[in-house]
Amino acid sequence: MELNNLVRIKGNRKKGKRIGRGVGSGKGAHTVGRGQKGQKSRGSRKVKAWFEGGQLPLVKRLPHIGGFRNPTQKKYTVLNVGFFNKFKDGAKITVDLLKKGGYRNIEKDGIKILGKGTLSKKLNFEGFIYSKSAIKQIEKLGGSAK
Repeated sequence: MELNNLVRIKGNRKKGKRIGRGVGSGKGAHTVGRGQKGQKSRGSRKVKAWFEGGQLPLVKRLPHIGGFRNPTQKKYTVLNVGFFNKFKDGAKITVDLLKKGGYRNIEKDGIKILGKGTLSKKLNFEGFIYSKSAIKQIEKLGGSAK
């Protein structure tokens, strides 16, 4: 059997009611299934899904979101150099070390270390992004920033 030779079996299709074609059609006479009065009972009138009966619609009640959202912008967690004074002198600091230590709110693009505050210990950093002032402070004490 092919699609172009399908045989229609009697009773496998039900014809829909022909609305408004007299009393004998099952949906004829007077209101033909539309209720009585109102906007939706009139001919060819459609009510939009968001229409609220003339009330100011929700779309117009909410504030506009202004500005520009840049999808390519990198988002870093920012830590200052002074934050790392609690580590031991000569320690190797990595992102994994911070995660194990309970520092959880790390953005998806990594951690950036800024030069605010003062660093008082020689530390070796690995796997971060650095500002120029942070690199100066780290290297001034003999540490490294890779």
